[in-house]
Amino acid sequence: MASAFFTWVRSPAAREYFFSTHFWGPVANWGLPLAAIADLRKDEEVISGAMTTALASYSLVFMRFAWRVIPRNYLLFACHATNATTQLVQEGRFVNYWYMGGKEKRDAEKGPVTKAIEATRDEAKKVSDTK
Repeated sequence: MASAFFTWVRSPAAREYFFSTHFWGPVANWGLPLAAIADLRKDEEVISGAMTTALASYSLVFMRFAWRVIPRNYLLFACHATNATTQLVQEGRFVNYWYMGGKEKRDAEKGPVTKAIEATRDEAKKVSDTK
């Protein structure tokens, strides 16, 4: 299997593929899904619903293009499938946060930093009231 791959890599067909837009277009396009994957760790407050919908739609359309073009561009298809999946997950996070009570639930849960800030404010108020 490995010897067949290395034989193909040395062939003119491989050079033709690696120096074509069927290879470099999808490679350059991988920035979108990589950024989307990195954004999965960000706060839901900063998700743009309109942009996420646009990016998911764009990737769904170009998934079809990558499948229908001859020869099929599997690298482009994989890139857009990854991006569409990630954008749809982001869209779900957006809808959950803004429309399904996620914001209210998070606001009700106070973290240790928020509790420390409130305790400091209470102590500061007690000190200022005694003066």
